[in-house]
Order: sequence, then structure tokens, then C-alpha cells
Amino acid sequence: MTDPNAHRLWIQEALNLQLAEPDARTLGQRLYDALRGGIQQGRLPPGSALPSSRQLAASLGMGRNTVLSAVDLLIAEGFLVSRPGAGVFVADWQWGTQQRLEAPEPLSVALSQRGERLLEFTAPSSERHTAFAPGVPALDRFPRERWQRLLRRHQQRAPVEWFDYQNVGGVSTLREVLCDYLRLARSVRCRPEQILITQGAQQGFELIARLLADVGDSVWMEEPGYGGAQACFASAGLALQPVPVDGDGLNVASLRSETPSPKLIYVTPSHQYPCGATLPMSRRAALLALAQRHGAWIIEDDYDSEFRYTSAPIASLQGLMDNAPVIYVGTFSKVLYPGLRLGYLVLPPSLVASFQRINARLHREGQYVAQAALADFIGEGHFSRHVARMRRCYRHRQSALRQALAPAVSNGLALSAGHAGMHLVAYLESHELENELVHQGKQAGLRLSPLSGFYLQAPGQPGLVLGYAGATEAEIERAGHWLSETWLSLTRHSISHGPV
Repeated sequence: MTDPNAHRLWIQEALNLQLAEPDARTLGQRLYDALRGGIQQGRLPPGSALPSSRQLAASLGMGRNTVLSAVDLLIAEGFLVSRPGAGVFVADWQWGTQQRLEAPEPLSVALSQRGERLLEFTAPSSERHTAFAPGVPALDRFPRERWQRLLRRHQQRAPVEWFDYQNVGGVSTLREVLCDYLRLARSVRCRPEQILITQGAQQGFELIARLLADVGDSVWMEEPGYGGAQACFASAGLALQPVPVDGDGLNVASLRSETPSPKLIYVTPSHQYPCGATLPMSRRAALLALAQRHGAWIIEDDYDSEFRYTSAPIASLQGLMDNAPVIYVGTFSKVLYPGLRLGYLVLPPSLVASFQRINARLHREGQYVAQAALADFIGEGHFSRHVARMRRCYRHRQSALRQALAPAVSNGLALSAGHAGMHLVAYLESHELENELVHQGKQAGLRLSPLSGFYLQAPGQPGLVLGYAGATEAEIERAGHWLSETWLSLTRHSISHGPV
């Protein structure tokens, strides 16, 4: 029979080894997890005597109160038992069963039909963004120190109202400076009270779908188009109607006459995602007239209009006429950083109250400190200067990508014009080539987004959506050279031996 004192020493040594590893958790949490894990996994069987709290504290280099707190919690949970005059022992934590509980079989997962449908719009996420991830801004260029100072300023001044539930549409100063910016820079027709601050554009899409359409209603979507919007409208039970995109953007004239009338029309008129077209004035006017005729709402997603390289930003569709049937959706994820989780809707006056109430009911308003900091960031001119710096940065990064792909381009690889935005599209000859490039890219540690994946209807046009904004020029050059060489190798093989 093992000497209880020796057993206590072994436990003490085992805990020392476990707690010596670097860990971000508190010492008390680590001690609790180590003891509970040892008990549940059978390393500390029922009846095992623990070292005293003083011994553990001295051996592990932590306060006795920290040890007592972890032990008391395990006693309360039934994993340990205290015997007066004898010490603390591992309890018969299986609550009277004589055999150790076997690990259960993995639970079967049966998602709803809606859940299965949503998975079709959701690619597995990578652990980190790489050179070609679309939609990722230059996080390395964001002025973090200035932003942190603004956050601290408002954290210290936060009024008590910010700690309560609210239903006001967002911090008033942010809505005011945002209104000024949108009227001047984007020709949006609005007043501050028409702006609803959301936790990103996706929340805005969800509110629009829930409040303005019923299950089964038709939403016209750009084809190819933005998967985030597709997923949001599909989750609301809407019928997604793909509308072809050509060199001038959304082409509603290409639809058949028997196409169901839309309740919503989703469009990215300033910079079509992902192909990059700009909707001309003739099509904008026709789209507004069509929406009025059908009693439909146009959802104008203006996700990255600040980044144009050959001309000034294009005026918004919403601002073309008074009382336009348009809901303008904006986000700070592309121009600042995705983790900010702030976006906004510009709503017609008749919809403001309903959207505020439902937003507060479904999602709750919040992030008031970040909203106030953003108001200062915009109002003090930091936003405009940051946008100007990012335009120069992205222009250089796009140039680096084009230069790296030059050998392939000179041999026939077609790239989009790249007059705006944060990505280029490389058009490919076949889906087999698209699949092989994506496969080899994954093996090389690169995330390549197939253009065909942006289509609602298969097979879609083959190609690659190549983000360049979120990587350094050195990373872009390395990845671009790899893609160029791999494309050349595969296409030469195709020419010599038939299809890839």
C-alpha cells in the first residue's frame, strides 16, 4: 500500500510540472483545471489525499487563498471531500457508480435545412489571412496607438446611459459626423436621425430581410455576388434570384419576363463585388424606376467606395433622387478593420422608428465607447487621412501583385482592370484549372478564392479573386510569383497534354 505522504508528494510534483508551462490563465484557474482534469481522467483516483493548502501554496509559488479558492470550488462541485482532522481527499465523484464512466459516443449532428443551406455559403476559415484573402484591409497600417488613445478617452468619460439598454440608433455624435461625411463624400441624402448604427453590414442585411420581406419573397442578387449577403438573405427564407453581371454591372434587362417580381434588390453599384464594374447612370435610373414599379427596396451595399485609383469616388445610387426606394448600407470593416464590428444603415424616414425598435429587440445596441471614439476619429480628420494613406498603400500593393503576375499575364492570364477596391480577378480557362490552382495553393499555404464560388448557379465563370490589401508587398510578391509560375506550369502542361 502506498504511503499517503508519498502520494501527496507525487501529486505536488505533478502539479508543479503542469503549472510550469506558459499559460495566459490565472494561477487559480490553472490549479483548478489541473486538479479537476486529473480527477476526471483517472490520474487521481477516489481516496487520493491532497497535500495541505500550505504545502501546495509553498510548492507552487502561489498564495494560500488562491489554493483554498480552487480546492473549495472542487469540494462544492463534489470532486473533493474534506475530512476534519485528516485533510482533503478525492471524492467518489462518480456519485455511487462502481465502474468508471465510459466516454460517450460523439453526438450526432443534424442541422436544420436552413443550417445546411447556410453551410453552402460558408467556406472553412483559415487560421490566418494570407496574401490573397479578399476583403481584408491593411491591418499593419492602421493607426492603433491613436485609436487606443481615443478609446481610453471615452472609456474614462463614459456616461452612465452607455451602461444601460438603449434604443436611439447609435451615439449621436457618430451619426452627425457620419451624416456630414456621407453627404459630402458620397452624395447621400440624409439627416443624422436617418442613420442606424449596426454591428456590421451583415446585421444591416438581416434587419432589412426580416422587416421588409417575408419567407419566399424574391430578392434579386448580383451574379456573381457577395456571399455574405447571399447567406443572410437565404437564412431569412428568401428566394434568391440571380441577375447576371456584365461589364457595366447588374443587368436586369437580361432577365426573362416571367421572372418573379422582387421584394428586395441587392446591388453594389459603385464597385461590383467581385468583378469590379461600376453601374452607369442609365442603369441606375432604370433600376430606380424598376424598384418603384414593383414596390421593391434597393439595398445599396457601398462596401469600399473610398478606394478608387483612377477617378474620384462615384456618387451613391441613393442620392440620385428624393425619396429614393434605397437603403444605403455601409461598413467600417474594409476602411478601418473588421474587428471593429461597426456598420450603418441610411434609412428612409418612414422606416427609422421600426428599424430602431427591432434592432434593439433582436441585437441590442452597444459598443458606445467605440462609436464615440469613431466619431472623434472621423471628426478630427484622422479618418480622411487614413483613407488617403490606404489609397496610396493599396495602389502600390496592387502594382506589386501585377508585377509579380506579369510573366503569366504576358502569356495570356487575364486580370480585371483594378480601377478600385482591394482585390483583382484573374480569369481562367477552365474549372479544372481553377480547382487545381486552389488545391496547389492550399498545399503551399495560400488561400485562393475561386470566382465560381461567388455564383448562385453552377458552374459559374472560372477564375480567382485575389485580395492584395491585407498583405505586405513582400508577401504579395512571393505569393504572386508562386501563382504566376504555377499557372504557367499548369497551362503549358494543358497545351502539351490536353485539359488540366
